[in-house]
Amino acid sequence: MAYISETAPDFSEDAFFNNDIRKISLNDFRGKWVVLFFYPADFTFVCPTELGELANRYEEIKNLGAEVISVSTDTAFVHKAWHDNSDTIKKIRFPMLADPAQRVVSDYGTLIEDEGVSLRATFIIDPEGIIKAYEFHDNNIGRSSEEIIRKIQAAKFVAENKGQVCPMSWKPGAKTLKPDVDLVGKI
Repeated sequence: MAYISETAPDFSEDAFFNNDIRKISLNDFRGKWVVLFFYPADFTFVCPTELGELANRYEEIKNLGAEVISVSTDTAFVHKAWHDNSDTIKKIRFPMLADPAQRVVSDYGTLIEDEGVSLRATFIIDPEGIIKAYEFHDNNIGRSSEEIIRKIQAAKFVAENKGQVCPMSWKPGAKTLKPDVDLVGKI
Protein backbone atom coordinates (compact mmCIF):
# COMPACT_ATOMS: atom_id res chain seq x y z
CA MET A 1 0.00 0.00 0.00
CA ALA A 2 1.16 3.52 -0.79
CA TYR A 3 0.89 6.14 1.97
CA ILE A 4 0.87 9.92 2.39
CA SER A 5 4.34 11.53 2.53
CA GLU A 6 6.01 8.39 1.16
CA THR A 7 7.62 7.94 -2.23
CA ALA A 8 5.01 6.76 -4.74
CA PRO A 9 5.77 3.26 -6.05
CA ASP A 10 7.32 3.47 -9.50
CA PHE A 11 6.03 1.37 -12.38
CA SER A 12 6.94 0.60 -15.96
CA GLU A 13 3.91 -0.58 -17.92
CA ASP A 14 2.31 -0.23 -21.34
CA ALA A 15 0.01 2.72 -21.88
CA PHE A 16 -2.22 3.86 -24.68
CA PHE A 17 -1.12 7.44 -25.31
CA ASN A 18 -1.19 9.75 -28.34
CA ASN A 19 -2.77 7.00 -30.46
CA ASP A 20 0.12 4.66 -29.72
CA ILE A 21 1.00 1.92 -27.26
CA ARG A 22 4.25 2.48 -25.42
CA LYS A 23 5.86 1.76 -22.08
CA ILE A 24 5.80 4.57 -19.51
CA SER A 25 7.01 4.83 -15.94
CA LEU A 26 6.08 7.16 -13.11
CA ASN A 27 9.68 8.40 -13.11
CA ASP A 28 9.09 9.72 -16.67
CA PHE A 29 6.98 12.42 -15.02
CA ARG A 30 9.40 13.58 -12.29
CA GLY A 31 9.35 17.35 -12.08
CA LYS A 32 5.57 17.46 -12.59
CA TRP A 33 2.63 16.94 -10.31
CA VAL A 34 0.89 13.67 -11.18
CA VAL A 35 -2.73 12.65 -10.79
CA LEU A 36 -2.79 8.85 -10.76
CA PHE A 37 -6.43 8.05 -11.53
CA PHE A 38 -7.43 4.41 -10.89
CA TYR A 39 -10.74 3.12 -12.26
CA PRO A 40 -12.34 -0.36 -12.53
CA ALA A 41 -12.62 -1.08 -16.25
CA ASP A 42 -13.08 0.19 -19.78
CA PHE A 43 -16.49 -0.09 -21.48
CA THR A 44 -18.37 0.52 -18.22
CA PHE A 45 -20.88 3.09 -17.00
CA VAL A 46 -19.37 5.51 -14.46
CA CYS A 47 -15.78 5.35 -15.79
CA PRO A 48 -16.43 7.24 -19.06
CA THR A 49 -18.17 10.03 -17.14
CA GLU A 50 -15.08 10.48 -14.97
CA LEU A 51 -12.52 10.11 -17.74
CA GLY A 52 -14.54 12.37 -20.05
CA GLU A 53 -14.67 15.10 -17.41
CA LEU A 54 -10.91 14.77 -16.83
CA ALA A 55 -10.36 15.00 -20.59
CA ASN A 56 -12.47 18.18 -20.68
CA ARG A 57 -10.35 19.72 -17.89
CA TYR A 58 -6.99 18.28 -18.98
CA GLU A 59 -5.57 21.60 -20.24
CA GLU A 60 -6.48 23.24 -16.92
CA ILE A 61 -4.69 20.43 -15.08
CA LYS A 62 -1.65 20.70 -17.35
CA ASN A 63 -1.56 24.47 -16.72
CA LEU A 64 -1.05 23.62 -13.04
CA GLY A 65 2.12 21.73 -13.99
CA ALA A 66 0.39 18.38 -13.56
CA GLU A 67 -0.10 15.27 -15.65
CA VAL A 68 -2.95 12.76 -15.47
CA ILE A 69 -2.33 9.03 -15.80
CA SER A 70 -5.43 6.86 -15.74
CA VAL A 71 -4.99 3.24 -14.64
CA SER A 72 -7.11 0.11 -14.99
CA THR A 73 -6.41 -3.60 -15.20
CA ASP A 74 -7.41 -3.63 -18.88
CA THR A 75 -4.74 -4.12 -21.56
CA ALA A 76 -3.47 -1.27 -23.70
CA PHE A 77 -5.28 -2.90 -26.66
CA VAL A 78 -8.59 -2.66 -24.77
CA HIS A 79 -7.83 1.03 -24.03
CA LYS A 80 -7.23 1.55 -27.77
CA ALA A 81 -10.45 -0.27 -28.70
CA TRP A 82 -12.40 1.86 -26.20
CA HIS A 83 -10.77 5.00 -27.61
CA ASP A 84 -11.61 3.96 -31.16
CA ASN A 85 -15.26 3.24 -30.31
CA SER A 86 -16.24 6.02 -27.87
CA ASP A 87 -16.55 9.71 -28.68
CA THR A 88 -16.05 10.48 -24.97
CA ILE A 89 -12.83 8.47 -24.70
CA LYS A 90 -11.52 9.89 -28.01
CA LYS A 91 -11.13 13.23 -26.17
CA ILE A 92 -8.50 11.78 -23.80
CA ARG A 93 -4.98 13.15 -24.36
CA PHE A 94 -3.36 11.73 -21.20
CA PRO A 95 -1.77 8.29 -20.83
CA MET A 96 -4.11 5.37 -20.13
CA LEU A 97 -1.94 2.90 -18.23
CA ALA A 98 -2.59 -0.83 -18.71
CA ASP A 99 -2.14 -3.05 -15.66
CA PRO A 100 -3.41 -6.54 -16.62
CA ALA A 101 -0.77 -8.18 -14.37
CA GLN A 102 -2.19 -6.09 -11.48
CA ARG A 103 1.24 -4.90 -10.31
CA VAL A 104 0.36 -1.20 -10.08
CA VAL A 105 -3.07 -1.68 -8.49
CA SER A 106 -1.45 -4.02 -5.94
CA ASP A 107 1.35 -1.57 -5.13
CA TYR A 108 -1.14 1.24 -4.56
CA GLY A 109 -3.65 -0.90 -2.64
CA THR A 110 -6.54 -0.37 -5.06
CA LEU A 111 -7.02 -3.97 -6.24
CA ILE A 112 -10.29 -5.77 -5.53
CA GLU A 113 -8.71 -9.23 -5.57
CA ASP A 114 -11.81 -11.36 -6.09
CA GLU A 115 -12.89 -9.20 -9.05
CA GLY A 116 -9.49 -8.45 -10.61
CA VAL A 117 -10.34 -4.75 -10.99
CA SER A 118 -9.37 -1.56 -9.21
CA LEU A 119 -11.33 0.54 -6.80
CA ARG A 120 -11.85 4.14 -7.83
CA ALA A 121 -8.84 5.86 -6.28
CA THR A 122 -6.97 9.08 -6.94
CA PHE A 123 -3.38 9.80 -5.86
CA ILE A 124 -1.80 13.24 -6.10
CA ILE A 125 1.98 12.98 -6.31
CA ASP A 126 4.36 15.94 -6.10
CA PRO A 127 7.22 16.66 -8.53
CA GLU A 128 9.68 14.78 -6.29
CA GLY A 129 7.50 11.64 -6.36
CA ILE A 130 5.99 12.03 -2.87
CA ILE A 131 2.30 11.20 -2.31
CA LYS A 132 0.50 14.31 -1.04
CA ALA A 133 -3.14 13.18 -1.15
CA TYR A 134 -5.28 10.20 -2.00
CA GLU A 135 -8.90 9.16 -1.87
CA PHE A 136 -10.77 5.92 -2.44
CA HIS A 137 -14.37 5.53 -3.61
CA ASP A 138 -16.82 2.68 -3.87
CA ASN A 139 -16.98 1.79 -7.56
CA ASN A 140 -20.59 3.00 -7.76
CA ILE A 141 -19.58 6.57 -6.79
CA GLY A 142 -17.94 8.86 -9.34
CA ARG A 143 -15.36 11.48 -8.42
CA SER A 144 -15.21 15.23 -8.98
CA SER A 145 -12.55 16.71 -11.27
CA GLU A 146 -13.19 20.04 -9.56
CA GLU A 147 -12.10 18.56 -6.22
CA ILE A 148 -9.05 16.91 -7.80
CA ILE A 149 -8.01 20.27 -9.25
CA ARG A 150 -8.63 21.98 -5.89
CA LYS A 151 -6.39 19.43 -4.17
CA ILE A 152 -3.60 19.98 -6.70
CA GLN A 153 -3.90 23.74 -6.16
CA ALA A 154 -3.80 23.36 -2.36
CA ALA A 155 -0.86 20.94 -2.45
CA LYS A 156 1.04 23.29 -4.77
CA PHE A 157 0.27 26.30 -2.56
CA VAL A 158 1.54 24.55 0.56
CA ALA A 159 4.68 23.38 -1.28
CA GLU A 160 5.40 26.91 -2.53
CA ASN A 161 4.48 28.72 0.73
CA LYS A 162 6.34 26.99 3.53
CA GLY A 163 4.74 27.36 6.94
CA GLN A 164 1.24 27.95 5.61
CA VAL A 165 -1.60 25.46 5.51
CA CYS A 166 -4.90 25.38 3.64
CA PRO A 167 -8.13 25.10 5.63
CA MET A 168 -11.13 23.02 4.57
CA SER A 169 -12.53 23.83 1.12
CA TRP A 170 -9.65 26.25 0.45
CA LYS A 171 -9.45 27.63 -3.08
CA PRO A 172 -6.80 29.89 -4.64
CA GLY A 173 -7.09 33.43 -3.34
CA ALA A 174 -8.79 32.38 -0.11
CA LYS A 175 -7.22 32.93 3.29
CA THR A 176 -4.71 30.38 4.49
CA LEU A 177 -3.47 29.62 7.98
CA LYS A 178 -0.04 29.98 9.51
CA PRO A 179 0.10 27.67 12.52
CA ASP A 180 1.62 29.12 15.67
CA VAL A 181 3.87 26.33 16.89
CA ASP A 182 3.85 27.84 20.40
CA LEU A 183 0.09 27.21 20.64
CA VAL A 184 0.18 23.61 19.43
CA GLY A 185 -0.94 21.35 22.26
CA LYS A 186 -2.45 24.25 24.25
CA ILE A 187 -5.72 24.37 22.34
